[in-house]
Amino acid sequence: MIDLANTPRIRSKFDQLLRPRSIALIGASAKPGSLGETVLDNLDQSDYAGDLYLVNPKRPTIRGRTSLGSIEELPKGVDCAVLAIPSEAVLAAASACAQRGVGSLIIFSAGFAEGGEEGRAAQRELAGIADEYGMLLEGPNCLGMVNYVDRIPLTFVMTPPQASRHANGAAIISQSGALAAVIAVNMRHHRIPLTYSVSTGNEATTGIEDFLENLINDEATRVFALVVEQFRRPKRFLELARTVRAAGKFIVMVHPGRCEAARDSAATHTGALAGDYEVMHALVTRAGVIHVESLEELVDVTQILVRCRELPRGGPAIFTESGAFKALALDLCEQVSLKLPALTPAAERALREALPAFIPPSNPLDLTAQGLIDPGLYRRTLPTVLEEPAFGSVLLGIILTDPKTTAIKLPPILEAIRTLKPHKAMIFAALDEGAPFNFAELDEMRELGVACFPSPERAIRALAYVTRFGMSTGEEYDDLQPSITVLNLRPGILPEYKSKRLLADIGITIPDGHLATTCEEAVRFAAEIGFPVALKAQASALPHKSDAGGVLLALDSEAQVMEAWSALHDNVARLRPGLRLDGVLVERMGAKGLELILGARNDREWGSVLLVGFGGVLAEAVEDVRILAADLRPPAIQEALHGLRCGALLRGFRGGPELDVTAVADVLYRLGQLVRANSSISEVEINPLVVYPKGRGTLALDALVSVTEASA
Repeated sequence: MIDLANTPRIRSKFDQLLRPRSIALIGASAKPGSLGETVLDNLDQSDYAGDLYLVNPKRPTIRGRTSLGSIEELPKGVDCAVLAIPSEAVLAAASACAQRGVGSLIIFSAGFAEGGEEGRAAQRELAGIADEYGMLLEGPNCLGMVNYVDRIPLTFVMTPPQASRHANGAAIISQSGALAAVIAVNMRHHRIPLTYSVSTGNEATTGIEDFLENLINDEATRVFALVVEQFRRPKRFLELARTVRAAGKFIVMVHPGRCEAARDSAATHTGALAGDYEVMHALVTRAGVIHVESLEELVDVTQILVRCRELPRGGPAIFTESGAFKALALDLCEQVSLKLPALTPAAERALREALPAFIPPSNPLDLTAQGLIDPGLYRRTLPTVLEEPAFGSVLLGIILTDPKTTAIKLPPILEAIRTLKPHKAMIFAALDEGAPFNFAELDEMRELGVACFPSPERAIRALAYVTRFGMSTGEEYDDLQPSITVLNLRPGILPEYKSKRLLADIGITIPDGHLATTCEEAVRFAAEIGFPVALKAQASALPHKSDAGGVLLALDSEAQVMEAWSALHDNVARLRPGLRLDGVLVERMGAKGLELILGARNDREWGSVLLVGFGGVLAEAVEDVRILAADLRPPAIQEALHGLRCGALLRGFRGGPELDVTAVADVLYRLGQLVRANSSISEVEINPLVVYPKGRGTLALDALVSVTEASA
């Protein structure tokens, strides 16, 4: 993890940007709707108490304030300059600011790296100026930043000041300026206290990772809500994410780029080149990031983390007033993999005593409309589920159809929460989105740590993310450094026989076989290992042997082996003229079973990952593949295997036998150990790995290992 205590110079510079005591507004204006006018409005509304210098060569006064005619007239050492000027004027302004000792710049202008080679060249020049003079630079192509804690809004989006400081707020850090503004509006709507909002834009010098690092120790910030279109320093981000988690804080992140069109859009939007989405997902999750799929989920998960004192370490107890919603809640919880604990016999007895006879105890619990008649119902029933260790949270799904009935329901619910002081996560969800949601009781609930949602679907989806995170102990990962070291590997693709030899050395079962260099050897080896056999052409330059006619299967006799030897060499000579073979691998044919594809790789940007999916034609048809962190332990790997869409085939489908999932997990674990211990190995692929019934193991029928650099 990163040692934040040893970065005083960088943190001092970031103070100039995030907490400036003096600001220069370059391009200040009184023209309604202009960027400079909006920034000035924001600062005035927030009663900015520092020194503010306005610069506009055409306006000697703006709103009764003196305006300087040029940047050269600024005093030396202004903390932060905001450039609200056209892009063609930015380089000259940045250079002038640097020569006046300005500590940091915020650049709104677009037309840089996102706009083609000319823009990229201008951005490189801009970065060079910042680096030469030691200026921090936010942007270009950004919406600026808002420090809600100290009431410093340096953005051209109208931003109302926050009413008061909060101890457990959320900081928004987004490469997209528009989405940073949208998320801030949504969070304010849900009364989520904000600490900072930073739009990093094109990240000419300063990116997501830098702002995250410099806000980790901010006392007011508990949650970081990130919008990341591309990670420019993935391994540094992972290290920071682990530091955030160790500090008892949280990262919630949305990352467009799952589909190719989204990746292309990200590249044109912020000058980013998107990486491998699934690899990213596996490793940021491993590092402790809650990776969500929509802006709505980003806001909703953040709300739970900001409000709730303790993360849920078990599924919820759900209270509702509708039998139909009870059934819908069961469906939705299954859909999002949120397990609902059953009532224990003791809890069931306690609820029977607290409930009318016509309400059967269950989870979810349908209280019907009884709360209107019996306001003390919540005070009597909540203690039972709050005391049950199996329940990690309580979700109250309440109907708010009209102010009259709401005025009857909410006060006793609020009083129960106020009296019981729940230590578990409490979630309030209105069943009828669209009903009024501005009751004073809800604001009091928020102050008491209750997350409040206008719909139960949003609440359940967000709770599923937080519950999975809370139940993750870290024990599913192997923190020990693996000791499997492979020596004397040359760069390139190892042919199958060498790849399999390596796999056998780490305990993975391969077919009996030998490399033959003559037809006589092939016949002899076939007789030794037993028929039927396969012949496979072997050369580093021939990873796809079948394409060159280099694989002949199910040979049942010595005569067939001799015929196949000649046919194989004729095929390769015709289809790959000039290719020299190391020899021909003679292997005993394996028994049929379920075919999987397994892989492991050292991703240059992110680190080590595993791949598993269904092999053969099935893999192409359904694309049923999972990417996993390479240090996952076998029990967690088994769980991931069952999570494949075709996982039912592993458990025994339509009367078929249960397959050896334990053995598959062991192979993946060994592959993970191999790539983690050997950075020179870029990739390992087993395709197919045949899986047999439980207790009978697996067999790696084909394998390739790629090496990027010579091993020690």
